[in-house]
Amino acid sequence: MAKRKKTPRVGDLPSVIQSARPEELPSAIREVPTQPAELQSIDDTIVTRTDRYGRQVRVYATGSRRGTLVGTDNVLYEPPIEEEAVPTRTAGSTIPTGETGGSGTVGEENDAGTDGDVGKKNVPDAPRFIASDGTVFTDEKSYQEYQDYLTGKRAARQSAFDLLYEQFSSYGLGSLVEPLRNLIKDPSVSSSEFTIRLRQSDPYKKRFAANQKRIDRGLAAISEAEYLGLEDQYQNIMRNYGLPESFYRKDTLGTQKGFEDLIGFDVSAAELEDRVQQAAIRVTNAAPEVKKALTDFYPGITEGDILGYVLNPENALTEIRRKITASEIAAGATQAGLIIGGVLPKDIAAQRSRAEELARFGITAEEARRGFQTVAEVTPRGTQLAEFYGETPYTQQTAETEVFGTTGAVEAKKRRERLVGREQASFAGQSGVYQGALARDRAGGI
Repeated sequence: MAKRKKTPRVGDLPSVIQSARPEELPSAIREVPTQPAELQSIDDTIVTRTDRYGRQVRVYATGSRRGTLVGTDNVLYEPPIEEEAVPTRTAGSTIPTGETGGSGTVGEENDAGTDGDVGKKNVPDAPRFIASDGTVFTDEKSYQEYQDYLTGKRAARQSAFDLLYEQFSSYGLGSLVEPLRNLIKDPSVSSSEFTIRLRQSDPYKKRFAANQKRIDRGLAAISEAEYLGLEDQYQNIMRNYGLPESFYRKDTLGTQKGFEDLIGFDVSAAELEDRVQQAAIRVTNAAPEVKKALTDFYPGITEGDILGYVLNPENALTEIRRKITASEIAAGATQAGLIIGGVLPKDIAAQRSRAEELARFGITAEEARRGFQTVAEVTPRGTQLAEFYGETPYTQQTAETEVFGTTGAVEAKKRRERLVGREQASFAGQSGVYQGALARDRAGGI
């Protein structure tokens, strides 16, 4: 058999407040009667009042429901019910008795009164105590205990706001927290909600926009302290390498679009410094031949935006290095008076392909510079000898293959040595004729 629920009585409010779960507290409080049962049979006088929002509402002005809105359990407490709106009940006064419009007099104590009289006692209005959240009490002790409970919650909200405001003020961002001050007075807000409400606000989302980009990319959002720390590191790196101020200048909120992208793509300070080095040292300050090769080979990179391209986190750092290295290799050939691969000047695709091939073999800019100087020395003589002896043509690419040790280097070396041997046999006894670059153990000695 189901256990019957105990009916709350006047004075039960303290125990209800202590035993009810937080989410049940409002409804549990409403179930506790605030007036003796004998007063609950008195007819209610209804008046019209203006609520806190300026709306005209109908309110019970007398009886057990005094102060509540007609048709609801809600209490109108701003502004309060005016005392003069409540009829005074004295012996012999006439009050309505029901829908028929009949009336009777209020009898004296122990006097049954005339037909239609209301009760045997004068019934004074019970004392009223209204808590700060509008809850009405007739028992002063219950009111005081409940008010103390509300005051404690407000103190917790004040503390939560103060801590949050102090933290963000240390970042220079106290203005983000200031709009939350009104929540201190809101009894429906718990102290644990302040941080959540802050992060849901539009100014906060704008200031820390990179966190949403990280979440969209499957990354975890980072704390405000870590976020601001990364921004400071980015700014110091760019300033130290002499980048234009436009790359790190912040707006009034402290945001910088470039920083937002870097944080959103999870670019560390170390990676950013590597990118800046690629741009500032290897490109921006490089020889004109390097810049020309870079823009010729990769049309998406313009000379005026090389720095922006390198710093864009959407462009992988490995790809940036590969493209810059290929451009440096091609520039080495240009500086030696050659076109890389020995192709026609307009065949940009073939030049790029050869430069990227050499880059995959690990050829550096300095090795390319020295190597192409050797290629420039041996190619003309090798071409002449191959034609003279009817050998397979000895081309610039043949010399590049041996000098840089790419695929086919062994065969290229044998061809050079065969030409040297035939020249030596033809001019035996004529010292010095074949002692040029072509006759070295390896072309160029590298």
